[in-house]
Amino acid sequence: MEDVKLLGTKESIFTQRIMWALKLKGICYEFIEQDFSSRSSPLLVKLNPVYNKVPVIVHDGKSLAESLVILEYIEETWPFINPLFPVDPFERASGRFWARFVDGKFYEAAKKAFFSSGETKAEGVESVVEGLHLLEGQIIGKKFFGGEKIGYLDIIIGWIAYWFQYIEEIGEFKAMDSTKYPFLHAWINNFIQLPIIQQSLPTPDVVKAVFRGFKDAAALAGAN
Repeated sequence: MEDVKLLGTKESIFTQRIMWALKLKGICYEFIEQDFSSRSSPLLVKLNPVYNKVPVIVHDGKSLAESLVILEYIEETWPFINPLFPVDPFERASGRFWARFVDGKFYEAAKKAFFSSGETKAEGVESVVEGLHLLEGQIIGKKFFGGEKIGYLDIIIGWIAYWFQYIEEIGEFKAMDSTKYPFLHAWINNFIQLPIIQQSLPTPDVVKAVFRGFKDAAALAGAN
């Protein structure tokens, strides 16, 4: 029996990544729910003193933070159970490249489109559209980014399949278009229909409440 604990919030796209990976690997774990609106949990501060953020995984008493780091650790610790990374070195490196693109340039563009207004918002939306076009190019001819089954990159991009529609709704912009990105749209349907994904998704009302909270907090900070 493995001693695995996961500190996180089910609303968090980054926590969900780790939940999906552990479930795909068949690794049993204890989920320690954190307050989404607070980073002051003594346990969280103790285990992730640098950022005070979820997710944090604890394996045999040792803790790791940051979802990309945790995913690599999970793969390297249990490499022969439903591998998430491709065998080919180039494909593995390519997956890491696109993971950094999604968590970097694309994520920042989505935040810009979500939080901004006017010309700045339009610039953010344009960058999001460019990002979706690039991702469309990576999924053409494939069921999943990992090929015929879900893999590392699918887990990284998975938030776009569910959370992004609510980012658009609450952020009052539109970038996703099934006619412009038919392969990405097909991937979204394939990904969301996986039972292992569906089982852990927060409800739409919960997700929208979280994003409204982000908007309200940003507006309040801007007013001050």
